[in-house]
Amino acid sequence: MLGTALLPVLRQRHQVSGIDFNDCNICDAGAISAALHSRRPELVLHLAAYTNVDGCEKDPQIAEETNSTGTRNVARACADVGATMLYVSTDYVFDGTKTGAYFEDDRPNPISVYGRSKLLGEQHVQAIVSRHFVVRTSWLYGPNGKNFVTTILKVAHQQKVLRVVNDQHGSPTYTRHLASKIAELVETQAFGVYHITGSGNCSWFEFAGTILDLWPVDGVQVIPISSDESGRAARRPANSVLENRGLKLAHLGLLPHWKTALAEYLDELKQSGHERDFEESRHGNAT
Repeated sequence: MLGTALLPVLRQRHQVSGIDFNDCNICDAGAISAALHSRRPELVLHLAAYTNVDGCEKDPQIAEETNSTGTRNVARACADVGATMLYVSTDYVFDGTKTGAYFEDDRPNPISVYGRSKLLGEQHVQAIVSRHFVVRTSWLYGPNGKNFVTTILKVAHQQKVLRVVNDQHGSPTYTRHLASKIAELVETQAFGVYHITGSGNCSWFEFAGTILDLWPVDGVQVIPISSDESGRAARRPANSVLENRGLKLAHLGLLPHWKTALAEYLDELKQSGHERDFEESRHGNAT
């Protein structure tokens, strides 16, 4: 999802080679080493991850192999070819107990297998690659990937009542906006850890309600529930709001407010003809 947003932005100023998981398994150290040695990149943007949070909780080995060991393989290959590395991490490296937004230098304390595996990835990058960026982001949505926005729209066309968690707060982030900011960041020499998210914050319940305010579906009610009531396998931080202090210090500017970004994405969906997809899901015809 993020990779397809990044490629066209980066290609405006750089020669770019995209590697998908079908082309190279990051869990195979030899394969990723061969891929980087054949291309000799100046910069590697490592986006690959196992991001199914509940799936990680149920199968910690896959989370460890992909998010930790896989990232270590990429980092070692970057060090071997002398490449700068950018690693995309997550708000879930924090435990959510802080009052107020998390700064880049706040102590991580993940409460899920997913969060722990991504933090280990961060540590591998920091230990192995001297020139690196670690970009923590949150609540991603955009084209070419499963995301909360399209899930809410599909379910709203199938059910009259949506039960959405109201005790977790974060910042929804549009992949196109994140991609543009990453493209700015990599042209600097300001290496380190950055938080890059949509401006403002909300609960998942507020996010769902705003989606359906901007894309109304007749007769649908959204009901707030607690995290305990959701019955999810993995714990989520109650507060995963990230302060984008690094961007401010680097004078790179902040991303638009999440509501502005959401309206832009929904307009994109409408212009792309996705209204029909959601209507078909009402009748069980969606593939």
